[in-house]
Amino acid sequence: MSNNPSNKKDALNRGIRSLLGSIDTELKNPATGSLKSEVVAKNTSISRIALGDIIPNPRQPRQDFDQKAIEELAQSMRQHDIIQPLTVTPFNNGKYKLIAGERRWRAAKIAGLKDVPVYIREANDKQVLELALLENLQRENLNAIEIGLGYQRLMDECAMTQEEVAVRMGMDRSTVSNYIRMLKLPPDIIVAVRNGTLSMGHARALINAGEVEKQLFVFNTIVAKKLSVRQTEDLVKQLYKPSKKQPAPTAPQKNNFHHIQQQISSQLGTKVKLEHHKTGRGKIVLEYYSVEELNSLLEKMKVTIH
Repeated sequence: MSNNPSNKKDALNRGIRSLLGSIDTELKNPATGSLKSEVVAKNTSISRIALGDIIPNPRQPRQDFDQKAIEELAQSMRQHDIIQPLTVTPFNNGKYKLIAGERRWRAAKIAGLKDVPVYIREANDKQVLELALLENLQRENLNAIEIGLGYQRLMDECAMTQEEVAVRMGMDRSTVSNYIRMLKLPPDIIVAVRNGTLSMGHARALINAGEVEKQLFVFNTIVAKKLSVRQTEDLVKQLYKPSKKQPAPTAPQKNNFHHIQQQISSQLGTKVKLEHHKTGRGKIVLEYYSVEELNSLLEKMKVTIH
């Protein structure tokens, strides 16, 4: 799931530029192809507006703010003002909704600034959310749960697929899928990831631990024994070893069932687990990581939901 930080940030910057470009395209005069005259000034220059006229974005994806860092930024603002303008969009009654820069906005309030420099962008709610998410994802100290929540919101509120989110973020779809899968971990584990007690590598290993009971067992073992990521991965593999009491199929049978498992996985395009016992009983487990993938599986199996 790791990406080169520089490449990741470049991809996110391209995503922001692309989205801002699409906003400007919507503002263009269809006859001339140029920006409408009434919005040129708003979109190409810096304005100063009253701090009290700016309303924070209620859909702000960032949940955790470092209060000490904000107070330090406020002290700097008292001496040097705001160096990087905020980005806002017109709201009701002469107010403006904050698109990007809530940390700077909070610091400006503490610093007692009366007005602040801003870029004014005409944007709809979907574009506001996308811009806020993209800006938020450029933070270097973002935890895995915040990233996963951001991706999930893009899918839920902006009607994106995992593939579309991956393209916008400049990463592989499997990476997006893994971040979203972390959101299904038990609450205790999610809290540990958010507060830094548990690393993203540990959380990624816990995804593969199976049912909740196993995930919590491994989590408690990590905390008690201070396991490394590699040790955690080894423990998870141990949990997946078949029971010694379970009757093992003969070699020819085992190969046949493994071949069947591979064939099903190949045709359905997802991870498949086939278990067969001497009694003739068994089960097939299909994995999916989003509603879109579930619907795709149902279509491939020609299952119609009434």
